[in-house]
Amino acid sequence: MSNLQKYKMLIGGEWVDAASGKHFESMNPYTGKAWALIPEGGAEDIDRAVKAAKAAFESGQWSKMTATQRGHLLRKLGDLIAENADALAATEVRDNGKLIAEMGLQLRYTPQWYYYFGGLADKIEGSVIPIDKPEHFNFTRHEPLGVIAAITPWNSPLMLAGWKLAPALAAGNTVVLKPSEFTSASSLEFGRLFEKAGFPPGVVNIVTGFGRDAGAALTSHPDVAKITFTGGPETGRLVYATGAKLLKKVSLELGGKSPNIVFDDCIIDNAVKGAISGIFAATGQTCIAGSRLLVQRSIHDEFVDKLVAFAKTAKMGDPMLPDTQVGPVTTLQQHDKILGYIDIAKGEGAECLLGGAKATRPECGSGWFVEPTIFAGVNNRMRIAQEEVFGPVLSIIPFEDEEEAIHLGNDVAFGLAAGIWTQSIRRALTVSEKIRAGSVWVNTYRAVSYMSPFGGYKDSGVGRENGQDAIREYMQTKSIWISYATDTPNPFVMR
Repeated sequence: MSNLQKYKMLIGGEWVDAASGKHFESMNPYTGKAWALIPEGGAEDIDRAVKAAKAAFESGQWSKMTATQRGHLLRKLGDLIAENADALAATEVRDNGKLIAEMGLQLRYTPQWYYYFGGLADKIEGSVIPIDKPEHFNFTRHEPLGVIAAITPWNSPLMLAGWKLAPALAAGNTVVLKPSEFTSASSLEFGRLFEKAGFPPGVVNIVTGFGRDAGAALTSHPDVAKITFTGGPETGRLVYATGAKLLKKVSLELGGKSPNIVFDDCIIDNAVKGAISGIFAATGQTCIAGSRLLVQRSIHDEFVDKLVAFAKTAKMGDPMLPDTQVGPVTTLQQHDKILGYIDIAKGEGAECLLGGAKATRPECGSGWFVEPTIFAGVNNRMRIAQEEVFGPVLSIIPFEDEEEAIHLGNDVAFGLAAGIWTQSIRRALTVSEKIRAGSVWVNTYRAVSYMSPFGGYKDSGVGRENGQDAIREYMQTKSIWISYATDTPNPFVMR
């Protein structure tokens, strides 16, 4: 225990232990061993953090800043993230087991969110309305909501924190961030940058702990104005119900079961790479994973042969090595869940073409690895085709024509993302219009940007992150009326 790195939480500008004095271990997925101690925050810590955020919002230095000043701080924060990107990425890899190649890329790209929304901060403009009432002037203001509860998942902690923090802060809100209990260390390392950037105390607070304690206390706190949550559908429904009960604003990103649709007029080698990217990149631990591969029957066998051959070349092992392509699963619970879904698929009659078991290669050591797995002979009613596995498990479903592809693509509860592989511009436009998903990629996959809205249809969530749509999620509109009449008419009649 004494050799483990010990962290503190950020509340009101101070680094503190949990009120209970308790800590819990953070595990390294590659070694399967604990490497850090994280404060086990609870309701008392959440209350302190929310009160600090509320004070900063209502009467602190933050409330006195202009939008231009807020934007300057966000851009300064972006610079600091860029300067510390490699160290932050290494912490994330140690905590969640994803590849240093990917996490390094994410952390070097993450500053763009703070630059973009920092630039947008003082460009949020209301309107003068040519109102139909004589001798009245009417205009609107877009104002911040107050204290934002931001809850982030374990797969990309700091990038997804940026999706929430950057627009929330640009809009003038204050934040209490609760990272996943499985990957809290990078968020706490990140917290050190706020003071360096010049943010006033209490503007951003970071409380760690478990969902049942810290998470529940945060979402139900009466002084929280909005909850923004990224995670699983079951927890998302609980968050949504809590928000509805207390009439809080809520935005949710809850994952998916995305179709990656391959038509017979595609460039097959490119589509094979797109299919690999869609499911085995990030070890399948991404909400936009293209876990349902729909392949037109006329090229099915050729495509599957090339896909399996390519997937066999994936290099597994230490995620800290730059040439590793498939790393461990982030948590032991998720590792066991994935293996359980593999057994379910086999029991349902799916044909396992690749993998289908725990990885026992020497290069995987004692970590939580699952072999890249490909199932053929899948029909869309199987659980493996309907439920989010969140791991390196691909289901291949054949289709005859465009109409069936669209039907199969939409025949699932989720609607976060989709891929289309075709050389026909007509087909690209037609199918992308008819697929019910928040992001549709044509001849590419897993592309995201701070400029482009991201979010889901159906069970994949509520609201949008990124782009100009995102900042509206953290604001409310006020209508202001000014009469310049010289005489007030009948007060018993509505104007």
